[in-house]
Amino acid sequence: MIEYRVGNELDLDAVIELYRASTLGERRPVDERERMGLMVANANLVVTAWDGDLMVGISRSLTDFVYATYLADLAVRLSHQRLGIGKELIRRTQAEAVKANIILLAAPKAVDYYPHIGFERHESAWMLKAGRLI
Repeated sequence: MIEYRVGNELDLDAVIELYRASTLGERRPVDERERMGLMVANANLVVTAWDGDLMVGISRSLTDFVYATYLADLAVRLSHQRLGIGKELIRRTQAEAVKANIILLAAPKAVDYYPHIGFERHESAWMLKAGRLI
């Protein structure tokens, strides 16, 4: 039985270990402990999934709760994928910010996942990478 919790007061080691145990760890600064800690601490909507004492999934978002929710990270342990945990994390994220659109940048390995669960592709998204000045 998977338990879901809302809140970002988490053991940073457990968070980093979860990222490494999912494919998302390949694209996040898991070797930069301080940066990972700030990523979690500064997110204002975090939903986690637990299998007993083991964190098996996380949804980390930034939201105003009424218009836009940027789903920055969705990670589920490889051992727990295809059990509906990712979809439930998104559903619970959505439930916390009912009136807000959920916006995300899909990881390359997850590009086909999001349309499958109801997301629509947006063709005019833009990104300014860190360090690239205007």
